[in-house]
Amino acid sequence: MKYIEVYPSQISQAMSERSSYILVLTAGGEDSPYAGREVPILIGENEAQAIIMAVEGKQAKRPLTHDLLSNIMESYLLELKRVTIDRFEEGIFYSTLHISDGFSEKQIDSRTSDAVVLALLQRAGIEMIDSVFEETCMEAGALFNNLPQNKIDGTGKSVEALEALLRECEENEDYERAQEIMDQIRALKGDG
Repeated sequence: MKYIEVYPSQISQAMSERSSYILVLTAGGEDSPYAGREVPILIGENEAQAIIMAVEGKQAKRPLTHDLLSNIMESYLLELKRVTIDRFEEGIFYSTLHISDGFSEKQIDSRTSDAVVLALLQRAGIEMIDSVFEETCMEAGALFNNLPQNKIDGTGKSVEALEALLRECEENEDYERAQEIMDQIRALKGDG
């Protein structure tokens, strides 16, 4: 498997939900064939705050959950070697923490947002499998530069794509999901 080094380059609040944010991971290295492309990932408010604090080198008055985990790792001489983003299924990214005790390396399943925070705190690399990157990437700035014109929500779906998904949900009689999609469409159109 081939991995691409990525780094967090931007965080912005999602349009569809007030407590959701978009983390943008950008391919590292100008000589990379993936230079100029980035992957948006929907994350929660707490994780967004933790990422911003880690990037800025700020600390809360008391340790937050990610700080606690990082402190425990340091106390027990555990090293986060790297974070890998291994899969993308049904709109969800799946990540793995590669942790070493100096003798062996363990792989631990993690939410991608938590893995990114821990990688920043531990100064570890973040890598994404190339097939996942290719499936989910877009040109740099495409998501944020086109928001007003294209009416794209925080998951990268246009109104047209959401309307097509709405029709599919109605055909399958998944009315609960259809209602959620209708709410997203209204929010994007400014109807509510």
